[in-house]
Amino acid sequence: MSSDIKRPSKKPAALLLTNIRQLLTLRGSATGPRRGTDLSNLGIVEDASVFCLNGKIVSVGKTKEAVRDPWIRKNRKKIVEIDCAGKVVLPGFVDSHTHPVFISPRLVDFEKRTTGASYEEIAAAGGGIQSSLRDVRQAGKSQLAEKVLQFLRTIAMQGTTTVEVKSGYGLTLDSELKSLEAIRDAASHWPGTVVSTLLGAHIVPREFRNRRKQYVELVCREMIPQAAKKKLAQFVDVFTERGAFTAGETRKIFDAARNHNLGTRAHVCQLSRTALLELLELDPASFDHLDCVSDADIRYLARRNTIATLVPGANHFLGLRNFPPARKLIDSGVPVALATDFNPGTSPTVSMPFVMSLACTHMKMSPAESIAASTINGAWALGLQDRKGSIEPGKDADLACFDVPDYREIPYWIAANKVVFTVLNGVPVTGCEIAPTGDS
Repeated sequence: MSSDIKRPSKKPAALLLTNIRQLLTLRGSATGPRRGTDLSNLGIVEDASVFCLNGKIVSVGKTKEAVRDPWIRKNRKKIVEIDCAGKVVLPGFVDSHTHPVFISPRLVDFEKRTTGASYEEIAAAGGGIQSSLRDVRQAGKSQLAEKVLQFLRTIAMQGTTTVEVKSGYGLTLDSELKSLEAIRDAASHWPGTVVSTLLGAHIVPREFRNRRKQYVELVCREMIPQAAKKKLAQFVDVFTERGAFTAGETRKIFDAARNHNLGTRAHVCQLSRTALLELLELDPASFDHLDCVSDADIRYLARRNTIATLVPGANHFLGLRNFPPARKLIDSGVPVALATDFNPGTSPTVSMPFVMSLACTHMKMSPAESIAASTINGAWALGLQDRKGSIEPGKDADLACFDVPDYREIPYWIAANKVVFTVLNGVPVTGCEIAPTGDS
């Protein structure tokens, strides 16, 4: 990392948010991820306060109760107090699917798409994921870490406090480990929470085009063991799709991940249908995309805690008419999350509010459902439900404050950033700086 980047300041000893017009706690009694009508339960408290100490939420309630608390009254001068009058506060977004470890945007792909070229046609012509490999393979670890850190700082400005970050644009042992190390280094300079995922099984690189079995072995016998040994990843992901990896290959990679105590997740049913039951038996944390999921597999998903993570930003950017069947999934009892799928080829957006807007307008999710899918169910998709995704005593102090009087305005204002500040593990942040003390 360059010398001008400083580590985040220490967590404030105490933080008190008061006079919140609408506090969306997302508290609930469910023992699993939110499903069906529970996805609309936001646990709203009006004229609310949140008190945080040492990076954890201590109490949630009415402002008048907080200011009367004996400990708070006695220690008022030691508390960072932020007046949130007229504003909405909710749990920081949990973006559970991103690909920020790249060097350059894919502008040629973008231009070709405007002339009608499809995703698969662009890939066949040498664009797509293949076009990002050379830059990442040639880049130094510090250059990649700088790119990831820029991404982390930007998402905090959009209300995201927890994010899953994938490798996957190197596809050699050295470049995948380098990418994961860059993620680790960037995360150490950011006060939020980063979950790392090895996506060595993104596509089969050209040099293995006629040796795909050997590439799967490379992922299983070298990438996964090394990533686990060095503690560089919490999950292993696979792009299970025509032109990428088969369900059988995915199962083999999942088995290798489980043997090394890593969680599993998969891109699946984005361009074509894949039968999911065999993979569901391995209890993956999430299946992402699911544009082409079958009715039978929706019934199987409804019986599991595997999260259906929908990424409508990709559908929007690709100019597709069809979007993931969110309404059918939710009404069938499948737990649904939303994520940006930030990447240089198909979803160059860091904005969870924009994704929520797409979910409402193109997938007929309600504003309340979109918020729960972007917070508590995103936390379930990363196995962080005990720490993230809701505002409750004992959970991490991850909050986002929006300059709106009603939470429905967050997805309503298209591509507008209404974030005033975020709190990442107890650290208040505005822009790239630690937020000033006193009233906002």
